[in-house]
Amino acid sequence: MASLTIVVMRYVHFILGLVCTLSVGCSSAPLSPSTRALSGSDEALARAFEQHTSNVQVEGQGVIRRVLSDDNNGSRHQRFVVALSSGQTLLIAHNIDLAPRVVGLREGDIVAFSGEYQWNAEGGVIHWTHRDSSKRHPPGWIRHNGEVYQ
Repeated sequence: MASLTIVVMRYVHFILGLVCTLSVGCSSAPLSPSTRALSGSDEALARAFEQHTSNVQVEGQGVIRRVLSDDNNGSRHQRFVVALSSGQTLLIAHNIDLAPRVVGLREGDIVAFSGEYQWNAEGGVIHWTHRDSSKRHPPGWIRHNGEVYQ
């Protein structure tokens, strides 16, 4: 029964990814090598989600589905939701007390990211998308419209 559930979930993720891709539209521009290599990161993020794993350093790329209001409780965070090609969604929580705000985010934009994955039931949260001044944590980043924010 569990293996059937996994097969069904993978099929659903595939269909959602296909719908997500089609809703963004087609482009004749070739994908960069870094974009083509991201399917492994989608798999790693899907595995982390399925296994309820947290504190995993990841890289990925997705389409912005929603731009949310800033979280101003404690350290301020710029927040937005991205959909991966697999269909999985992630909340990106970018600390704007430690890194510059990502300028001009809009639904439908593509962003790449590096940070720490934290599991939640909605798909997960990506934190640490900035440098750690104490150098105890790997540096993260967000890339949007050719600019890198960290």
